[in-house]
Amino acid sequence: MPKTTRSPIEREFRAAVGRHGLVAPGDRVLAACSGGPDSVALVELLLGLREEMPLEVVVAHFDHRLRPESAADAAFVEGLARRWVLPFRGGSGDVRSEARRRKLNLEEAARELRYAFLRDAARRAGATKIATGHTMDDQAETFLMRLFRGTGLTGLAAIGPLSGPADCPVIRPLLGARRAAVEAYLRARGLPFRTDASNLDRKFLRNRVRLDLLPELERGYAPRLVEHLAALASLAREEDDLLAAFVREFADEFIARARGETALDVRTLALVPPALARRVAREFVREVKGDLRSVTSADIASLLDLKEGRQRTFKKGLVLRREGGRLLRVRRTPAAARAFEVRWDGRGEVRAAGMAFRGRMLARTDGMPLAGDDARRALLDRAKLRFPLVVRNRRPGDLYRPLGAPGRKKLKEVLRARGIPLGERDRRPVFLSAGEIVWVPGCPVAEKFKVGAATDRLFLIERKGRGGRASGEKGRGRR
Repeated sequence: MPKTTRSPIEREFRAAVGRHGLVAPGDRVLAACSGGPDSVALVELLLGLREEMPLEVVVAHFDHRLRPESAADAAFVEGLARRWVLPFRGGSGDVRSEARRRKLNLEEAARELRYAFLRDAARRAGATKIATGHTMDDQAETFLMRLFRGTGLTGLAAIGPLSGPADCPVIRPLLGARRAAVEAYLRARGLPFRTDASNLDRKFLRNRVRLDLLPELERGYAPRLVEHLAALASLAREEDDLLAAFVREFADEFIARARGETALDVRTLALVPPALARRVAREFVREVKGDLRSVTSADIASLLDLKEGRQRTFKKGLVLRREGGRLLRVRRTPAAARAFEVRWDGRGEVRAAGMAFRGRMLARTDGMPLAGDDARRALLDRAKLRFPLVVRNRRPGDLYRPLGAPGRKKLKEVLRARGIPLGERDRRPVFLSAGEIVWVPGCPVAEKFKVGAATDRLFLIERKGRGGRASGEKGRGRR
């Protein structure tokens, strides 16, 4: 029997399947088919592969409802499925409404809904793979669009031949084929396909890249530009995968996970080479966000440069804030603290903001240890205090001179420097004597009220209950 001569597209398709292990005997492949040339060719090529190995193919089509003819496209694909005698899964979604609701552009909303449908259809069909018809031209377009956006090595990897969860990954076996060759293959086989008029609309960046930029670059500068960009994307992906595997292990040195909170130690991360720091920061963002969609290299750089107490907002509601040298996720805006103010004569105990403090008058004795823990106690010169003390929450403009400091500082800056979480700062009791700040739990006592060598009468304020430091604080001893 004479050996069958395969077309270049068929050879490339089979080479990609073998090179990347995209399809295995016994797979059930859900083929995403829009009705356009790339996806129609994808199904036809999968059917050719089915002649050589046990393989099941299911055709899936998602109607984005963006064009008047979209229903006709769905009917066309369903008709092709009948012609091929293949199972068909159809679905639709209101992309415009989704884009408005989630504040996405149309392309992003369409992709989100389409892939959600494909994952659900694959699950219902018992599919082991989801196949899409992305070509080398799609790869080159994506490469340039990410370059324009400001990307790093990971972004330059563009579209991978295999991605997603191991139990049902997305495969793209046509990434090595040019779009023109795909259309020639369909014409040679007499297979019909639909033309999407929206692909000619130049208001979309991808269409301008496809219709104007790439053809001009190929004509005037590099006839094989698309191939070169695809090769570069492949190299970037291989090197990125290697680096990512290394960084995932290394990142645990900087990413802390405790009590449902994930934090990045950016203070220590600043000591490692910048390229490695960026990689670790990306892993952190991936973990707290769930993915890296719409995250650029400029975003990562801005996180590493974030000043203490500042925050950075990403799409989809992710807010990261730097506190105490760590990056933390801000899950919601803290509720405003209820204002409080009480007067205390220093005897017994005083309660404020859910905390209880006890006061004691002490006489200085030889050898008395004067070291304390700023988070839970303050030892003061009683002679310099004027009773009753006022205990209230922080107010705008609060200033005081912390122990050992050269001058007065804003209380909010001291709280920030001490690593006290943002949501707690307005709830911390502020102790005042004659209008001057004496002490705030978690901060040093005021220089004016410190215990000196000549101090013989002392006043101790001690927090009752929890003995340990509050979360994120840097408790320090005092002399």
